[in-house]
Amino acid sequence: MNASCTTHPADILFSGEKPFPILPAVDHYAGSEKLIRKALALQQTLGPIFDITGDCEDGARAGAEAEHAEMVATLALSDENRHGRMGARIHDITHAHWQRDLEILVGTAGHRLAFITLPKVRSAADTAAQIAALRRVENTHGITRPLPVHVLIETHGALREVWNIAALEGVESIDFGLMDFVSGHHGAIPGSAMKSPDQFEHPLVVRAKTEISAAALANGVVPSHNVTTELKDLDIIRSDATRARREFGYLRMWSIHPNQIQPIVEAMRPDFSEVQEAAEILIAAQDASWGPIQHNGRLHDRASYRYYWELLLRARSTGMQLSDDAAGRFFEN
Repeated sequence: MNASCTTHPADILFSGEKPFPILPAVDHYAGSEKLIRKALALQQTLGPIFDITGDCEDGARAGAEAEHAEMVATLALSDENRHGRMGARIHDITHAHWQRDLEILVGTAGHRLAFITLPKVRSAADTAAQIAALRRVENTHGITRPLPVHVLIETHGALREVWNIAALEGVESIDFGLMDFVSGHHGAIPGSAMKSPDQFEHPLVVRAKTEISAAALANGVVPSHNVTTELKDLDIIRSDATRARREFGYLRMWSIHPNQIQPIVEAMRPDFSEVQEAAEILIAAQDASWGPIQHNGRLHDRASYRYYWELLLRARSTGMQLSDDAAGRFFEN
C-alpha cells in the first residue's frame, strides 16, 4: 500500500460539497417500551443495519404524552442503544404537545438521538418552523450537533411543496406516509392502494411516490418508502421493497414488525458483483492518487469514483461483506 492510500475517498471526492447521507436501509417504528426494547435487542444482534424510531405520535396515549416521550428519551440514553441509531417521531405541528416532545427528547437525550421525525407537515413553512424550534431547544441544552430531520409527506400541501421541504437545511430524509395520504383523498383513492399491487400502480399514488423520490434525490436527501402492510409473507415484503428500490428510486423503507427488517435489507442491498467492482475501482483509484484509471477496458475518474464510493457505503450499511483490502483501506478507524 503506497502513500497515496492515506487519502480517504470521503476527504478527496466531496471537497467543498455536501456528501449524500448514507442511512441504514430500514427505519423500524416501535411505539411501546416493550417493542422498542425488543427492537434494540435485535439491533444489537444484527448490527446497525436498521434504525429504530421511537414513536411519540402514535405510540403515546392521550394525556400521557410527556410520560411517553420520557420513556423514549430514557431508552435512547440507555446502554441498550448500543449503536446510537435510535431516533424519535414527535407529534405534528397542530398537536398541543409537539414542542414539549422536543423539550423532553432533546433536553434529555439530544446527544444520543440519531434524528427527529416530523409528521403531517402541511407545507415548507410548517417544516421550517419545527426545525427552528428544534434548533432553539438544542441551543438551550447545549447540543452542539444539529439533529438531522426526517420529514413525513402525507398531506396534499406537503406533496405540493416537497421540493422546498427537501431543500431545507438539516433535512436528511423525506418519507412517504401512504396510509394518511390515501385517507386524505376522502375515498377518491380506493383502500386497495394502501397495499400491493395498487400502491405501485394507482396513478395518484405513483405520482406522489415519484415526486417525493425525485425531490429528495435532487436535494441530496434520502427518500424513504412507506411500510408494507404484509407482516408474515417474506416474499411479499421483499417484493414490495424491491419495487420501491428499483422502480421508484427509494433507498430506505419503513418496517413495523421485526419480520420485515431482513427482507427489506436484502432487497435494498446493491448487487454483489457491482460492489466487488466498486471496491476494485476505488482501490486502484486510491493507488493512483485519485487520477483517472482504466478498469476492465473502461475509463474512470472522480465522477464515477463518487458513484462507486456511495455504492460501497450503501453496501456497508446493509451489512454486506467487503474484501479485506477494501475494508482495511476505507472503513477501519
